[in-house]
Amino acid sequence: FDDGPDPRSTPRFLDALDELAVRATFFVLGDGVLRHPGTARDIARRGHELAVHGWTHSPPWLPTAPRDLREVARAVRTLRQTTGAVPRWYRPPYGVLTGGRTLAAVRTGLSPVLWTAWGRDWTARATAASVLATVRRDLRGGGTVLLHDCDRAAEAGCWRAALGALPALVRACRDEGWTVGPLAEHGIGR
Repeated sequence: FDDGPDPRSTPRFLDALDELAVRATFFVLGDGVLRHPGTARDIARRGHELAVHGWTHSPPWLPTAPRDLREVARAVRTLRQTTGAVPRWYRPPYGVLTGGRTLAAVRTGLSPVLWTAWGRDWTARATAASVLATVRRDLRGGGTVLLHDCDRAAEAGCWRAALGALPALVRACRDEGWTVGPLAEHGIGR
C-alpha cells in the first residue's frame, strides 16, 4: 500500500487486513509519518512491514540526486525513530526510478521495488469492481500488487475502491493457492 499513513483511511485498511488475517507492506511517506506518528506506529504494531515511498510524493520530472538522497535518508530516519522499524524497501513516487532515486536507495540500504499488478485505484472513477478487474489482469503468483491506503496523491476518497476490492482480491489469491503477505515473507532478495 502506498502514500500513507493517513489517520482517516489507513486504520480502515488495518482493520480489513486483520479480518482477512493478512499482513502487508506499507510504503509510507516520511512527512506523513512525521504528521501522523500514531498511525505509523499502529501499522508496525499490527505486524505489517513498513517501507519508504519518499519524504513527500514529489514528481520525478525535475530530478536532482542530492535532493533525492536527502529526502530518502530523512524518510528512513523518521520511520526508524518513530516506529522502530528498519525499512528494507523503497518504491519511488509514480514508480519512476531515476538514477538519483536509485542511488538514494542504495546509499540508505534500501532495495528498490516496483509492482507487477496495480489497481488504478487513484482515479475518481475507480470502484471496487474496477480495481479488482484491473489487478486480476496482471495478477500472477510471486507478484507484487500496488494499491493505495489513502488519497494523498490522488482523487479525494478514491481509497475506498481499493478497500472495497481487498476481500475479493485476497480471496482470489487464496483460491489460486497463493500466500498473501509482505514482501519480506515472499523471498524477495535484496
